[in-house]
Amino acid sequence: MAVVRNILARSLIILIVAAISSTQANVPYDIVLDENAKRIHQIDCLNILVYVILLILTVCTVWFFKRRRFRFLHETGLAIFYGLIVGAIIRYGGQEYEINHIRVVPARGYGKNLTIPPDNLYFQMQVAKQTSDKIKKENKTYAYSFRGEINDVDNKKLDQKATFDPEIFFNIILPPIIFNAGYSLKRKFFFRNLGTIFTYAFLGTTISCFTIGGIMFAFLQLMPSLEFSFNDCLYFGAMISATDPVTVLAIFNDLHVDVNLYAMVFGESILNDAIAIVLVGSIGNYAEMGGDGFQGSAAIKCLGNFIYSFLCSFLIGSGTGCLTAALTKFTSLCDFPLLESSLFVLMSYSTFLMAEAADLTGIVAVLFCGICQAHYTYNNLTVESRARTKQIFELLSFVAENFIFCYIGVSMFTYQKHYWHAGFIVTAFIAIAVGRALNIYPLSLLLNLGRHNKIPLSFQHVLFFSGLRGAMAFALAIRNTMSEQRHLMLTTTSLIAIFTVIVCGGFSTQLLAWLGIPVGVEEDHEMLQFGSLRTTSQVTTPTDLRSPPAATVLKTPYEKAWLVKKWYNFDMRYMKPLLTHSRPTLMETLPNCCHSLARVLTSTQQLSSDENVKGEDEDSDADLCMDENIGYGDRSNGYPGISTGASTIAELGLTGRLTPTSRVRIPGPSGEFV
Repeated sequence: MAVVRNILARSLIILIVAAISSTQANVPYDIVLDENAKRIHQIDCLNILVYVILLILTVCTVWFFKRRRFRFLHETGLAIFYGLIVGAIIRYGGQEYEINHIRVVPARGYGKNLTIPPDNLYFQMQVAKQTSDKIKKENKTYAYSFRGEINDVDNKKLDQKATFDPEIFFNIILPPIIFNAGYSLKRKFFFRNLGTIFTYAFLGTTISCFTIGGIMFAFLQLMPSLEFSFNDCLYFGAMISATDPVTVLAIFNDLHVDVNLYAMVFGESILNDAIAIVLVGSIGNYAEMGGDGFQGSAAIKCLGNFIYSFLCSFLIGSGTGCLTAALTKFTSLCDFPLLESSLFVLMSYSTFLMAEAADLTGIVAVLFCGICQAHYTYNNLTVESRARTKQIFELLSFVAENFIFCYIGVSMFTYQKHYWHAGFIVTAFIAIAVGRALNIYPLSLLLNLGRHNKIPLSFQHVLFFSGLRGAMAFALAIRNTMSEQRHLMLTTTSLIAIFTVIVCGGFSTQLLAWLGIPVGVEEDHEMLQFGSLRTTSQVTTPTDLRSPPAATVLKTPYEKAWLVKKWYNFDMRYMKPLLTHSRPTLMETLPNCCHSLARVLTSTQQLSSDENVKGEDEDSDADLCMDENIGYGDRSNGYPGISTGASTIAELGLTGRLTPTSRVRIPGPSGEFV
């Protein structure tokens, strides 16, 4: 009996020792991996927390500045200042995290044919594993993804702090900014100045691109240490030509600057971003097709790619906007406002993804999708969905823009791929000033040749001064930093963005005072407030968004714009009745032979809506005319919309609260100005 107990005791001890040995063999490996995962999670949380705190501080600053305006300071510039301060703290005062690394060289015979770094590395190592009676080593293979070039291979510190994947900017942050620009566009004033805006955006951006590229290439001949090709210079010119006058526009909005000036600055900036990103892609394609020298066939293909990419992106964006309008019209989504809003948001975002997946330009697609959503889909939404969609995209755009400005400041210290060269940076500042001047002043001179009411020189100065660089230029620069040339482009773009936002943005209010730009000018809003809506069935249609009757003739002072008049009548007779609940219906506008089809495409709400609406001509887009003869509020032309008194410092809000005192004259019931 005692022998049996001894045998059992020894067996139990052996089992316990084996279990402990197995645990000791396996636990350290699992614990190390778990600790690494927890450390990475902790670092990610700290990174996100840093930017959340910066955004909270920015929001508080914006609120304070709404109550009291400072002459040479704007909240957007302070957002960059906050980022710079936090970036310096992280760089020089933050906790250091060590990382493990192993140098890997290609096996014999495997690295001879490599011309570019591989996308992934498969690393094989032996891992100890405890079996029932012994420790066994197994070969395991782990995959590592390509991240970029490393300069200091002996550094064991975490080299990227508070930084994010550049694709986050393009896929997550930029789309809501661009979509909101189209969705909140004051279309009436935008289309009034469409010819001018298109000239500045298309011709002006191209002029700016080639001017900057040419100046940079000429000066770089004096800097042989920088190996920049002409294609690299053009790429930089296209990238830095993207403007972002968010600071200037915020001041314009606060002070109620002349709406036509606002429309020109805003419209030129959003189309300018779209053109710049298409130019960047086209120049990149040219470099792949034609090398560094000039080749006529490659240049023609590049131009063709530019036109193809822009037009196809435009069609995808417009088509998705029209499809969303049709879905909201011919379905009962209005019974479920949450689902209606969700569909609206998802369809809008899918536009960007579809264009990018098709190797087109998502920024162009989502911009025109936003314009179409505002023009058609907005009319079909319930009151709740209208308010929700307007607010959610305004919120996302505000947060995204301020995040980018904070990130620009932080990354100046934490991003390790900056390359500093004083000669290149100074030349870039000179080049963008010359490029902007050749964009605005010569084109304004040409435009004024065909305009009855000229673009005042003061407006031209404001347009020149509004060429700030920001989100789009930075996103393009940080997207590819695989070479020293791209490192230098990123550093220069960041410095230009910081300087223009802080200095140019800070002096915008003073510039308005110096140039005597009218302020306190109130425009008639194209969208009614959500309370002043006409209710019919489940969906309410703003009375100022309804179409005029079929017999209505375009009776505006813009009838000589033949092409626009044709589009206006086509839109009101066919597009709006097809895609919205507006009157007249297609049954009234289509020929009798199409009556059956028209009945199918006419919603019940259209048939049951108030017949008196047919006599109204209050559509918000009744001024979608490319009129180039609109008065600009210049005191010299006697524009009746504003008083002829000069702007004062008090009117510009430089003495405290924003209380502009400009007198505004509005048309009375008989058409006279009162």
